[in-house]
Amino acid sequence: MGLVLFPGDDDTSSPDVSWSYTGFGAFRRWLAQADGFALDEMHGFGGQRPWNHVFTTLASFLNHPDDDGADLTSAQCAKILSRLQEIADQPQGGTTDPLLQRHIDDARQLVVVLQLCIEKDVGLLFG
Repeated sequence: MGLVLFPGDDDTSSPDVSWSYTGFGAFRRWLAQADGFALDEMHGFGGQRPWNHVFTTLASFLNHPDDDGADLTSAQCAKILSRLQEIADQPQGGTTDPLLQRHIDDARQLVVVLQLCIEKDVGLLFG
């Protein structure tokens, strides 16, 4: 069982990105770390730190339920897109860490999906 993020355009040929639930959790922890905080400290992820104490454009993505909740709007996708692209494009110092490479690849796939959501003005669905 896993999680797929895809544009709400009713086109089954549109790009998507998928993870196991464990992999998605690791991906979000990596993104939070890239933005300077630990996801495990946040409310809803085992910690007590409120989301309004964190300044990140990724908040709507990081604090979204895995497979429930409202779709992210195309406007939210636009906010997420630029920061996600920055993280994916950061130099990695020649590391060959396979987990890091997987996160970067996933981020780049998600960038493609977010771009489509923005272009078509549709939401990002979690399913």
